[in-house]
Amino acid sequence: MSQLVIGSRGSKLALWQAEHIQSLMAARGLDARVEIIHTTGDKITDVPLAQLGAQTSTKGLFTKELEEALLDGRIDLAVHSMKDMPTELPAGLEITAIPEREDARDALIGGTLADLPQGARVGTSALRRHAQLKAARPDLIIESIRGNVDTRLRKLDEGQFDVILLAVAGLKRLGWAHRITDYVPVELMCPAVGQGALAVETRSGDTRFTFLDHPPTRASVEMERDFLRAMGGGCQVPMGCHVSEGLLRCAVAEPDGTRLRKFLGEGPDVVARALEAVR
Repeated sequence: MSQLVIGSRGSKLALWQAEHIQSLMAARGLDARVEIIHTTGDKITDVPLAQLGAQTSTKGLFTKELEEALLDGRIDLAVHSMKDMPTELPAGLEITAIPEREDARDALIGGTLADLPQGARVGTSALRRHAQLKAARPDLIIESIRGNVDTRLRKLDEGQFDVILLAVAGLKRLGWAHRITDYVPVELMCPAVGQGALAVETRSGDTRFTFLDHPPTRASVEMERDFLRAMGGGCQVPMGCHVSEGLLRCAVAEPDGTRLRKFLGEGPDVVARALEAVR
């Protein structure tokens, strides 16, 4: 059997994720190597995502080039952070597996939310975090921060921010969990759709990697993506949605944290009820 090729972005976190999938494949006797493919989102690092979204479509910002490599046959599978995945995939591609999810919460590094002084400077690149944090603490000064985890930690250590907000999953995967000073509960800050989960994308009908799928995670993430699809959401919509054991939690706000709307519920029509509650 010829060696399989896993497509990945080139960041440390993306490579950790790809190599994690590579190790799971190796345990099944599948030989694979990781191929780095640079995406549009990787090439534009000095513009806030929200501003970039106002200038151009952010659909596929971190996935388009990987998907092109899949369709061209240059790679056999692509490993993505699920929260980067558009709700609609190109024809001929599918999400074959969603492995078990890591912790979906957000975390503060540098201090705790309760102890932050008035007017403290907070670094985050996500409108979702910006809006929900503003709703909880309107006094905080929230500024955009781009770059990989190492870069953001360096900017914090240099004193550019008092605290920064990052996903727990990425910090744990890169060995930075010891830097976490406050785990933000999902009740206060609803995670992004798919946060903490990975997506294994392949050409349609390729069943070689279905063993990587974790059905409970898939069920939760698919419900979150159903909500996102119904909202028509993207980088310019400050929203979060998290499902655990069938319980759907969502939050939608204005960018400045005003008119924060939340919903918590379960049942067969929960997505429709959530949509009605937050629109």
